[in-house]
Amino acid sequence: MNEALPDVPEVRVVGLPQLTSGFDLVERLDLPMHLKVHGPLEPLGGEQLAQLAERINLRGRGGAGFPFHKKLRSVAETAIKRGVRPVVVVNGSEDEPACRKDTVLINRAPHLILDGALLCAEAMGARTLVVGVTRESTQRSMEAALAERGLSNGRRSVLRARVQRNPVRMVTGAAAALIRSIDGGPAIPPGRKISASQSGVGGAPTLLSNAETFAQLAIAARIGPERYGNTGLYDEPGTVMLTVSGAVARPMVIEVPTGVPLRYVLQLAGAPPVPQGVLTGGYHGKWIDAATVNEAIVSRNSLDAVGGSLGAGAILPITQDTCPLGESLRVAQWLAEESAGQCGPCYLGLPAAARGLEDILNGGGPAALEALKQVAKNVKRRGACSHPDGSAMFLESTVKAFTDDLAAHVLGNGCGRPVQGVLPLFEGGRAPTGIPGGAGEENGPSRQKIYVDWTLCRGHGLCADILPEVFELGADGFPTVAQAQVPRRAEDKALRAVRRCPALALRIEEQAERAPARNNLPVLSQGRGRRALGR
Repeated sequence: MNEALPDVPEVRVVGLPQLTSGFDLVERLDLPMHLKVHGPLEPLGGEQLAQLAERINLRGRGGAGFPFHKKLRSVAETAIKRGVRPVVVVNGSEDEPACRKDTVLINRAPHLILDGALLCAEAMGARTLVVGVTRESTQRSMEAALAERGLSNGRRSVLRARVQRNPVRMVTGAAAALIRSIDGGPAIPPGRKISASQSGVGGAPTLLSNAETFAQLAIAARIGPERYGNTGLYDEPGTVMLTVSGAVARPMVIEVPTGVPLRYVLQLAGAPPVPQGVLTGGYHGKWIDAATVNEAIVSRNSLDAVGGSLGAGAILPITQDTCPLGESLRVAQWLAEESAGQCGPCYLGLPAAARGLEDILNGGGPAALEALKQVAKNVKRRGACSHPDGSAMFLESTVKAFTDDLAAHVLGNGCGRPVQGVLPLFEGGRAPTGIPGGAGEENGPSRQKIYVDWTLCRGHGLCADILPEVFELGADGFPTVAQAQVPRRAEDKALRAVRRCPALALRIEEQAERAPARNNLPVLSQGRGRRALGR
């Protein structure tokens, strides 16, 4: 089984380093070392900054790839029109088990990220800067960086800056979820889609982008668009940060110029010479097969053209001797567990999709395949965030990429290969906890168990309407389970289901407290952390 990646895995670079400059000198670039490596940074006006971002074709590096100059102009125009100060938010919430590039940058080069964010804040007249993180190591590094610059959240500060720590969960990285948490709410998306550029933190226009995006902007502001364009492709200049894991000898974060062959990146990490497939873009990404790997280069357009995705920058090959559908099932089950539990297409559709893939593996035949395709189609574009869309894209790509294995499972007795678990997941398929209200408390099982008394149940079906996380109705109209553990996030709904059951056929019992789960995602050791923070 593949172990969870550490917060800061090995870091490599192809060609001349930009974002990773100085990594060969120290574990973490504090402010004096940062200035020695990168030099001073002059402020730019708002339109100058937008033109710079446009000339280098800077796109968000968190997955969506939205043009940064359009976002910058939209926030500035809205702020001027409404006569309010905008807010700048750095999204460092990197909660996929296979992604570490932003975590590496925050831990090792936090001032490069702050450079880009402060450039934007000064250019637009923002008075609030928030950095969203989910790990102890990233919180520690970024808080130290703010302190090194003399930035704080004090009321008298010219720029109020702080770190927002949220639970490690897939949906925490959604822009709307981060904004909601900054405003004091839960770190889950609201029930409606709102443009942060129009109404974000506190209702103010908010410039929110990924940590790497701000770091790239800081590099370009220092060296200028011409020098920046000398690296990488003409239409996608610069470098890209990738996290390479899965079936590799050396999991790593690597900075590469755009245009580098994907197979070369895989060779550096010790991937198999002929992988069965490569998952590109992370767990909201797409699979490409071994033949396609030889055609692909590291760029957004190239990967899109061959059916892959740059996405969140995660690259995961798998070997020929593992079942690709079984590997994908483990990820699909994790994605289903990561639902915020508030949109039906997500908290009902994604578990149903995972069960559909499991049915295929268990010999469900063509009917199981058609059911999976239909569920994946139905969840798209119907959620409050991109989680159901990305998860459906992953499942559809799995079905499309591994047709031979799919045929073996649908029409025969399976592919005959074991599931080796080469795609990294958190322990037990769940994200680790680290703070009160973390993923284990919010998304894990509670101590409540709900029971159906069959002597009283009359098949009204109200329990399935109120508590779909637990109850499904069978063909006879009765619940398909007699007892079940209640997810912690659904405790209130479980109580409501008990109270509203017309036949009084439900009851809840409290179970004995269990030992807390061990955090499976290591952070920097105490000794290393002290050195990294210059203590």
